[in-house]
Amino acid sequence: MKLITPVVERWLEEARENPEAFWSKAAEQLPWLRRWDRTFEWTPPTFRWFIGGETNLSYSALDHHVKRGWGGHTALIYLNERGERRLYTYAQLLHEVERLAAALRGLGIQRGDRITIYMPTFPEAIMLMLAAVRIGAIHLVVFAGFGAQALRDRIEASGSRLVFTADVTYRKGKETNLKEIVDAALAAGNGSVEHVVVLQRSSQPVAMQAGRDLSWQEFLAQATGQSGSYLPLEANEPAYILATSGTTAKPKLAVHMHGGYQVHIHSMGQWVFGLKPTDVWWSTSDIGWVVGHSYIVYAPLIAGATTLAFEGALDYPTPDVLWQIVEEFAVSGIFTSPTAVRLLMKYGDEPPSRYNLSSLERVFCAGEVLNAPAWSWLQESVLRNRVPVIDHMWQTETGGPIFGNPYGLGMLPIKPGSATIPLPGIEARVVSPLDGSPLGPGEKGVMVITRPFPGLIPTLWGDPERYARDYWGILPGVYYTGDSAHVDEDGYVWFAGRADEIIKIAGHRIGTIEVETAFLKHPAVAEAGVTGRPDELRGEVIVAFVVLKQDYEPSEELKRELLKTVRTELGPVAVIGELNFVNMLPKTRSGKIMRRVLRAVTLGRDPGDVSTIEDETSVAEARLAWQRLQSDLSPRYDQRPWYPIPWLPSITRSQGSLSGRLASGWSCS
Repeated sequence: MKLITPVVERWLEEARENPEAFWSKAAEQLPWLRRWDRTFEWTPPTFRWFIGGETNLSYSALDHHVKRGWGGHTALIYLNERGERRLYTYAQLLHEVERLAAALRGLGIQRGDRITIYMPTFPEAIMLMLAAVRIGAIHLVVFAGFGAQALRDRIEASGSRLVFTADVTYRKGKETNLKEIVDAALAAGNGSVEHVVVLQRSSQPVAMQAGRDLSWQEFLAQATGQSGSYLPLEANEPAYILATSGTTAKPKLAVHMHGGYQVHIHSMGQWVFGLKPTDVWWSTSDIGWVVGHSYIVYAPLIAGATTLAFEGALDYPTPDVLWQIVEEFAVSGIFTSPTAVRLLMKYGDEPPSRYNLSSLERVFCAGEVLNAPAWSWLQESVLRNRVPVIDHMWQTETGGPIFGNPYGLGMLPIKPGSATIPLPGIEARVVSPLDGSPLGPGEKGVMVITRPFPGLIPTLWGDPERYARDYWGILPGVYYTGDSAHVDEDGYVWFAGRADEIIKIAGHRIGTIEVETAFLKHPAVAEAGVTGRPDELRGEVIVAFVVLKQDYEPSEELKRELLKTVRTELGPVAVIGELNFVNMLPKTRSGKIMRRVLRAVTLGRDPGDVSTIEDETSVAEARLAWQRLQSDLSPRYDQRPWYPIPWLPSITRSQGSLSGRLASGWSCS
């Protein structure tokens, strides 16, 4: 049975047959200031797109829409967990961005200079991003909540001249003092930093360093006599740099360009997300991550849509925050993370049942694999199959989606747990991690990209050698994603976790995602994180860390049930060495489980750089649970019987699913 529709197949074939013509056609959908001379040049490992073309992200996001008469349309809605609401039209947002651009020029910021933005997801931070790219400066956004050392490392690596911060940020009813963190980061010396600009939000006094620190009002005063106009920029000039999210120990500073990045996020915004000017679009991410850059700020504004920016936690002050906002603002599209879905699933079906969600047309997830049980809860229990819940995959380094279900071109059948297919213009394959040889359907290997595409970073800031080594040098001639995957007989891609997190048990390779998904099949489990530990007999066995839903308590009986569930789902290959109950998992601020931390805890090692972690107490808790388990004299659970049955759900035709919205009409049963 062929699942890829003729329409989507035509797009894929067009991209394969003539990729340069394909991407040139995509680029023509944007308002260029000067058309490019050549579409693509590739001198491995680096490359350039749309050479000679002139553009500007800020112009495409703002000026273009005001010129076409869209200035009165709402561009940005800001809201936070304290109930504050602010709205800006495209004309208003442009006016504010021009003021900040002029102020940046007043402080001497020029084309190519770097600025660091250490601020919450709120309007002033977004305006600063747009103002920086407007004048050809390069912004580095650092998640507001990272510690002083992580901030310092990023400021130094970027060579930033200015640091922008707020005095505080809000999360779960608490205020985090950002200015104190900035002061600590710069305590050993300012380095390249000339000024720290502080936007005061609270009524408490803020310590200001004479000669270095400026208030927001003092910063705005620098705009006097300066122009806020946009600067035409060649397509291959850097727009921003951003550290990778940190599931590995050493974040890298990815560099995205004005031209190729813009083409990729705009194209995928249409092809994958169906972004359109009439959308009220909500990406629940933070501007400190690439999702926030691409799909809170740039792509929705380039599309002319209304974008929501939310500061706070999705379950504070009550578990129904997300559903309340969907109803209040008639949200039509949501982009969230599997972590957020599992968090909301923990609270059950009742909170969303109180709200009118009829405005919602589609929901997208990325960041980690959307496990089938979490997908089923949102798709079936909450949304009643009225709208699709769609998984997809990308990286900080790709700027936008590279694997997904092309909702905007005509949706394909959904296979829960699969990222679907390589998207048009993305040439990918699964290969052997040993020699790079292509693998067939069902064979597990590592995913690689065989040809650059416009959203892919062409270098790392200040470290081209590391770029060549880490991305194009592991398996020569291909871009190494670092993700383990296989492709099924229908061409659908199944990611199993990072390649260095694959667990090898008695010669069998099993993905961390597969095991975590099996745990989630039990109704008591809210989240699970697994890793491997050495075992003399089998090579490795699985160590699991499990978070329970609110109405469940740890017990030996529950532990036995969970082990039986995993073995029923995955068969005898999934040998569970230990199972630990914890209150939280170590995760990055962008929601990815830090399995290397779980492995370090299991092996009694230093977890290394945890500056990107959401809550450092999760490391201590995992370590305590592990130590407690080691002193437990109860029987080893890897000796208990197995009950293997097939794991993955079948895909069958469902008449009338999604209320006729999906042309394919497929769903999971």
